[in-house]
Amino acid sequence: MSTPHVVVVMGVAGTGKTTIGPLLAAELGVPYAEGDDFHPPANIAKMSAGTPLDDADRWPWLDAIGQWAHGRAGLGGVVSSSALKRSYRDRLRAAAPGAVFLHLAGDRELIERRMAERKGHFMPTALLDSQFATLQPLAPDEAGVAVDVSGTPQEITARALAALRSPER
Repeated sequence: MSTPHVVVVMGVAGTGKTTIGPLLAAELGVPYAEGDDFHPPANIAKMSAGTPLDDADRWPWLDAIGQWAHGRAGLGGVVSSSALKRSYRDRLRAAAPGAVFLHLAGDRELIERRMAERKGHFMPTALLDSQFATLQPLAPDEAGVAVDVSGTPQEITARALAALRSPER
């Protein structure tokens, strides 16, 4: 990554977006924005109650993330967003055409275990199946890379940096 890109850290709940995003931003020397902070209160309430969001719930959230990413164009930044569907990533790219996606991917059992161990997060493990059902991995024509989430946060961040800096990206 020779020019400052906006990196969207994506993946299902529990993959470590909120952990890896700030570590990646620090390594790249750019600001980090927590995607959950862009959710309106109604979305948080809905997910807290165990109800998956629908597309109508997600569009304003994605637009707010896209607006932040657009404002960081040419400056660089890291933002988290589940960005589970291609259409969601397309919407983010429409606002921030240079965005690059970092898909944190992993085994369902590992992710469920990590979700069960975290404290104070609104997303219940009951919604994990709906997250995996919705997930459309990055297509070959999408700017981005997938990185396995096994290991420590530092190991995952190192793999992410290497993948993002790879000329094959």
